[in-house]
Amino acid sequence: MYNVYAFDFDGTLTKRDTLIEFIRYTEGTSGLIRALLRFSPLLLLMKLHVCSNDRVKQKLFAHLYAGMPAELFNDRCRKFASDRRELLREGGLLALWDALREPASKVRVVSASVDNWVRPFLAMNEPQAEIDFGVVGTEVEIVDGRLTGRFRTPNCYGEEKVRRLRKEFPDRAAYRLVAFGDSRGDRELLQWADQGCWKPFREGYDRPAFAALRKSRFFKLYSGDEVD
Repeated sequence: MYNVYAFDFDGTLTKRDTLIEFIRYTEGTSGLIRALLRFSPLLLLMKLHVCSNDRVKQKLFAHLYAGMPAELFNDRCRKFASDRRELLREGGLLALWDALREPASKVRVVSASVDNWVRPFLAMNEPQAEIDFGVVGTEVEIVDGRLTGRFRTPNCYGEEKVRRLRKEFPDRAAYRLVAFGDSRGDRELLQWADQGCWKPFREGYDRPAFAALRKSRFFKLYSGDEVD
């Protein structure tokens, strides 16, 4: 039996929602406010559980990015991740690093955010053959080199997080799943896990539950920092 570690991104590994921060980064604060005001009726219906999270997110994303060249979008995603590294929680990164050090572990960041900007936050500087790491996120649709504004996959939220992990690891009896989350979108994943960790990194990374993860191997993150 091996271990699978599944980390939510927004609010768990980061301090804030990265969709909002990405919009602020690419459109400016005034652009963010205009977009939120434009979709405020839908946002209110979402809060009242009348309109789905998926629908609101899709419309907001399409309004801002439909028609953008994919190369330009990806460049903005990389710059966003490079310029806004303060969004990452130190405790969350330490937990991710320790999970990656564990022999034969498989680590996935499972996020409703668009994987184009999640991956650069967590990208390895150099190939690490012994590390089984991946990002499972919401994927954008690209046609003829441009974003259509639609998502190629369902919004990776709620039950969809479980479905995507089941697809990657279908033999549930073969592994022990440890999941980390902080919001309603993580509830199904935490319930499905053998060990669900709710808001685990808000007070630092010094809890006994994680002590067994600490190993001696090293790897590097996008920032270039070496962990020891």
